Amino acid sequence: MKPDTLLVHAGGGLEPGSGAIAPSMHLSTTFEHTPEGEATHDHVYIRMGNPTQDRLEEALSVIEDGAESLVYASGMAAVTGCVQTLEPGAHVLMHRDVYSVTRAVGKELLPNWNIEVSDVDMTDLEAVGRALRPHTALLWAETPSNPAMDVIDIGAVAGIAHAGGALLAVDNTFATPVMQRPLQHGADIVMHSMTKYLGGHSDVQGGALVFREGGDRVERARRVRTITGGVLSPFNAWLVLRGLRSLGCRMARHVANAEAIAAAMTGHPGIEGVDYPGLPDHPGHAVATRQMDGYGGMLSLRVRGTREDALRVASKVRLIRNATSLGGVESLIEHRQSIEGPGSVTAPNLLRLSPGLEAAEDLIGDLAQALE
Repeated sequence: MKPDTLLVHAGGGLEPGSGAIAPSMHLSTTFEHTPEGEATHDHVYIRMGNPTQDRLEEALSVIEDGAESLVYASGMAAVTGCVQTLEPGAHVLMHRDVYSVTRAVGKELLPNWNIEVSDVDMTDLEAVGRALRPHTALLWAETPSNPAMDVIDIGAVAGIAHAGGALLAVDNTFATPVMQRPLQHGADIVMHSMTKYLGGHSDVQGGALVFREGGDRVERARRVRTITGGVLSPFNAWLVLRGLRSLGCRMARHVANAEAIAAAMTGHPGIEGVDYPGLPDHPGHAVATRQMDGYGGMLSLRVRGTREDALRVASKVRLIRNATSLGGVESLIEHRQSIEGPGSVTAPNLLRLSPGLEAAEDLIGDLAQALE
């Protein structure tokens, strides 16, 4: 079954009894159990799970071709929930360009749990091999990366990780399951910030982990989630389920707009460079062509000049909004270094762009006038 069809029908199906086409939402926080505390209808308490959450987790497993899924209150709750399953003394190896708050988890939280973190350029496979340590337990990749748009060879890095006895987790937020399925390339865990494309309307927050295999690893992550309470609300689970149904057609428009903008901005006198995997001169173009079904809906523009020049462009856009996040129906632009704050590794002249569903001509025109 093709991905677009899976997206429409995963998590769907007729409601027993009513025949409803749209999934129902179950808001109850507690469920009847026996005097001994055993569930009588599959659930006991919302922090442990609920029917709407179950439906979303089943859908994500089907869409990402995984064995099991767990959903969380946010993307960062999913990231934290993943690394909290590691044993003290473990080593985590991260790609040099990952979401800044993921990097903050590595620098600010993991040392408190006696977990060591280092980073490496995962586009350099020899460097990845050299960076592994005897106690490396997890490699954390992001492809395309945020915001530099690095492309990582998932299969090759998975092979290196597994040869060293480690797992590979891939943040698939930018690509979405429409463009890329890391588990099929050898990754062990996929993370999504469902706040972005999966929700798709800038009105829901959530995160997910999808596991290639079930078993102890999943159960440990489930136990961590139950104890720490980073669970997704039924309403947000329902909103993401709704978003999944239109993800295929939305991504087609996001990608078409990103491709058009990348082409229009390439060679513009006000632009030093365009970071988009769909451009033939992008360093990761060949890898992206091989492992992705399309090049994604995100791109970064490096404005010619200084940080101030980039901020001037961001201040002059009229249709595109300056706002954090991505993957919604409206186009957003962001000066990432300013948002990331002290310690940012992002170039000072870089603007991250999330093209929405508007007409590409209008978006290109807005950027052109801002660059004047």
